[in-house]
Amino acid sequence: MVFSPAHEGNATHDVTNQPPPLAPYDASEDAALLEGLRREGAGWAEEDVRRIGRIAGSVQAQEWADLANRHEPELRTHDRYGQRVDEVEFHPSWHHLMRTAVAEGLAGAPWADDRSGAHVARTAGGLAWGHTDAGHGCPTSMTYAAVPALRHQPDLAKLYEPLLTAREYEPGLRVPTEKRGLLAGMGMTEKQGGSDVRTNTTVAAPTSEPGVYTLRGHKWFTSAPMCDVFLVLAQAPQGLSCFLVPRVLPDGSRNTFRIQRLKDKLGNRSNASSEPEFDGTVAWLVGPEGRGVKTIIDMVNCTRLDCVMMSATLMRKTLVEAGHHARHRSAFGARLSDQPLMRNVLADLALESEAATTLTLRLAGAADRAVRGDAGEQAFRRIATAVGKYWVTKRGPAFTAEALECLGGNGYVEDSGMPRHYREAPLLSIWEGSGNVNALDVLRALTREAGTAEALFGELALAQGADARLDTAVHRLKGMVREGSEAGARRLVEHMALTLQASLLVRHAPSAIADAFCATRLGGDWGHAFGTLPDAADVGAVLGRALPSTG
Repeated sequence: MVFSPAHEGNATHDVTNQPPPLAPYDASEDAALLEGLRREGAGWAEEDVRRIGRIAGSVQAQEWADLANRHEPELRTHDRYGQRVDEVEFHPSWHHLMRTAVAEGLAGAPWADDRSGAHVARTAGGLAWGHTDAGHGCPTSMTYAAVPALRHQPDLAKLYEPLLTAREYEPGLRVPTEKRGLLAGMGMTEKQGGSDVRTNTTVAAPTSEPGVYTLRGHKWFTSAPMCDVFLVLAQAPQGLSCFLVPRVLPDGSRNTFRIQRLKDKLGNRSNASSEPEFDGTVAWLVGPEGRGVKTIIDMVNCTRLDCVMMSATLMRKTLVEAGHHARHRSAFGARLSDQPLMRNVLADLALESEAATTLTLRLAGAADRAVRGDAGEQAFRRIATAVGKYWVTKRGPAFTAEALECLGGNGYVEDSGMPRHYREAPLLSIWEGSGNVNALDVLRALTREAGTAEALFGELALAQGADARLDTAVHRLKGMVREGSEAGARRLVEHMALTLQASLLVRHAPSAIADAFCATRLGGDWGHAFGTLPDAADVGAVLGRALPSTG
């Protein structure tokens, strides 16, 4: 008996109605990014940022990111002879990512660049390059942030700063001063205190050599343990102090830096986070004894900015992925990108992404001008960075979840890349102080540091009269600041962030963007989920600006 198929046509494994690969694409093709770059004084770097964006969106760089996360770092505590080596081995893709990031100036390079806007250019480059992998952004961020803290000890800065600002990536543990470029990490938190670093129990004992101490204790979270040097907090005779700890000592011997284990984290899998133990570990004092927090806060101000930048990058990356899918996927007789409800979701995400990117670049501009001596920008940076760190990183997890859902079941599958982004997002609201820590820091700045409130409201006043909803929000914010309480700190900082974002969009974004943002985030014409923009929102204009040309 001969059987014939009941239906002739495509084979069962033929693939239809699936989007093509996103890569290659240009990760810098983002109007908010490029406009902010120019506005904040770094238009001279646009060609470099565009080049970084093309590299980031290349098939090769996207593959590096995937492989670096699939093949996680491995701890090797001892060699074959039983000698402690405390080394972490990374997949070659990690090194490709690191080498490119350092060469493109995304680590310490801006501190050696006298051009106005150098720090803005780095942040813009990070917004583009972050479309690859977030994990390797940790050591580049800490290296960038270590420089201003190290400057509290000029003799050490003179020795190490030229290597921290170099564009050379040279992995492997060797005498730091014999390398072409260095990476820096930090060791602050301990298991008994976390963010409450004043409860640290690691002890620093002075030696007979001035400025040299030995440390004994255990750190709870020290990421990127294969960095060359670390800034570490420990209790000296006059109180909590900051120290420089090299992995290899000047005579070529290994400093005691026993890695007890690597953390098994939710996300950030490409990056190693460790628990090191110090026991007779040699360290050099950075800044005065007893002023450790004041010294290392210069590092924290920089890494908090990078948390905002990395969250904005994740938003943009997942929005691009969602938009690409919607353009190529059909359901119920039409492209997803042509269906009103999906367009509403994508437009709402686009508003959030543009607000995050615009705020990130404004903060970078403030940082750039602050380090050049602008007192007003120093005050604005002090409060606005903490505000941005709280809010933008809080929005990240909800944003990535919604973008993932745009892909349906495909987005829940590992090889789509979306689960990796979803797991990454919560880290950025935890790293460098969780939400409560940052909200309380805003209150501290308002009540204890002169000029911060004035700087914030001075910024908001630049948009006065442009939108009635914004004017109402600023008036309300002034009352909330006067009545500020610890229990209400989150409500205050959230309103502060939304008002600041709205003011920037009113001043700098197209009217369709600014109007929709003010109507929803300030005017209350908005639901609790993404995709609840009112009918009056110009969704077409928002999407036309936001989504790049992919595929």
